[in-house]
Amino acid sequence: MDAVSISPADAALMARYLEHVRVEKRLAARTVTLYGLDLDKLARLAGADRVALAQVQNHHVRRWAAQMHAGGRSGRGIALILSGWRGFYVWLGRQGLISANPVQDVRAPRQPRPLPKALNVDDAVQLAGYVDQAADPWLNARDAAMVELLYGSGLRVGELTGLDIAPSDGALRAGRGWIDLQAAEVQVQGKGGKRRAAPLGRQALAALRRWLAVRGQLPGAAAARGDAAQALFIGRRGTRLTAQSVWQRLRQRGLHAGLAQPVHPHMLRHSFASHVLQSSGDLRAVQELLGHANIGTTQVYTRLDFQHLARAYDAAHPRARR
Repeated sequence: MDAVSISPADAALMARYLEHVRVEKRLAARTVTLYGLDLDKLARLAGADRVALAQVQNHHVRRWAAQMHAGGRSGRGIALILSGWRGFYVWLGRQGLISANPVQDVRAPRQPRPLPKALNVDDAVQLAGYVDQAADPWLNARDAAMVELLYGSGLRVGELTGLDIAPSDGALRAGRGWIDLQAAEVQVQGKGGKRRAAPLGRQALAALRRWLAVRGQLPGAAAARGDAAQALFIGRRGTRLTAQSVWQRLRQRGLHAGLAQPVHPHMLRHSFASHVLQSSGDLRAVQELLGHANIGTTQVYTRLDFQHLARAYDAAHPRARR
């Protein structure tokens, strides 16, 4: 490929286009450089097939995309290259040099959806039950309640930090949620403004009661005003806890609890979904608990469930053992 030379006519077209995106579209220098690399690849592929850039057809582009995929380039990488080529041919069309864009309906190969990262049951229970004997009891109580809600109710971190102690018209208007200990449920507003109720298990209820008993004991917490006065989870200074703070506290808790992999809030949501599905096999119920609008979003957890079954088979079935 590198030995293929670019014709002077194609080189001139490329230079004109790059000048166009640099001057008229005012793209950043780094972006212009990347466009140039993509065009160079296009010109060399076209040169290898003895076709000028203005004569490239749809079947050429499809074959080149397939070649890149077979060569190991990711679907995302191919999509970025095709996007650069597509813009170049849009410009050629505006110059009256081509009658149709050969890249217009070419799409990159779809990437397999990565499996969500989830803890195994033992690690999740170990994290939830961990108590740092050297830490402030106030922090222990707060962090334990956060873990129980993330893992026990499958909340997103934004839903967690948006929780209030009690329902109110202000919370409803602001899209915040709240806890209802008497009904043993937590009300949240998820993506797309969709509200749902998630159950609070026995351990979550106990952790929340312990946290609420000490929540206002620190001077900063007792002095909380406005929105923070209603917030379920607050920091030492009495402000509503941020998602970044939850990430940091979970990561620290996981390390202290002896877990091998770093823990983040969404990992606990994934663990919740995976473990409920393993125990119940009820995909529709998991969809409702997670607040997914589309069952296809929830189906990714069936792949985690199958991995769990496959490991159990490998460990237990006589014909699987070596």
